[in-house]
Amino acid sequence: MPLYYLHLRDGVSELLDPDGVLMPEDAIPGVALRAARDCIAGDVMNGRVELKYHIDVEDEHGKIVHSVAFPDAVEIVPAKS
Repeated sequence: MPLYYLHLRDGVSELLDPDGVLMPEDAIPGVALRAARDCIAGDVMNGRVELKYHIDVEDEHGKIVHSVAFPDAVEIVPAKS
């Protein structure tokens, strides 16, 4: 099974996944989406959500094979006036 790395980035800084995850290629979108939502959930618990981040999934050769931007990972429903 292939090894993929899920890196958290914002265009300036990054938090690299040192271990990676073994998964089939067709699981990548779902795993990346859950990772982005997990990060957002942690932000919510701290009272501040920053949507500038994205998760890049890289293969063993460092090629980005999938990316999820935080704004695409959730639906923001504004309060009705």
